[in-house]
Amino acid sequence: MTTATTDERALAELQREHGPALLSFLVGLTYGDRQRAEDLLQETLLRAWQHPEAFDAPYESMRPWLFTVGRRLAIDARRSRLARPAEIGDGVLAATPDPSDVTDRAVAALDVRAAVRSLSPEHRAVLVQIYFQGRSVAEAARALGIPQGTVKSRSHHALRAMARGLPGYSRRSLSSAA
Repeated sequence: MTTATTDERALAELQREHGPALLSFLVGLTYGDRQRAEDLLQETLLRAWQHPEAFDAPYESMRPWLFTVGRRLAIDARRSRLARPAEIGDGVLAATPDPSDVTDRAVAALDVRAAVRSLSPEHRAVLVQIYFQGRSVAEAARALGIPQGTVKSRSHHALRAMARGLPGYSRRSLSSAA
């Protein structure tokens, strides 16, 4: 079974007569996106080719039919794009670390260890107690035999010294590297 299609000469004449106006109309509907408008124009002409009965309609011109089809296609395309999640460019993917790649975490861990070794023994002891052994300020103070205020002060100054020695790291990436 063959499906009837529009005569090629009639379609070419339709494109010559109404194509530029339809393209201009579609460019407006696509907010100036000429490529998308050209795609919609082609799809509109494809519909005209697939529906030869439209040429038999009692209209003086095919323009209203073409513009209606083009507008509906533009609306459908916009709804379809809005229903999909936004696409991201390759730049975002290139900058996003691979979660299965442990190299970045290993390098960060090495950098943190080097920064901890650069601290004074007193500052290092406080950080070891609080961050590596998970003790509270009070527990660290008892273990080190110093006042809680001193533990707080030393941890504050130690973290600031480490932050100066680890430019480019965020607190979040440092906590996962330790």
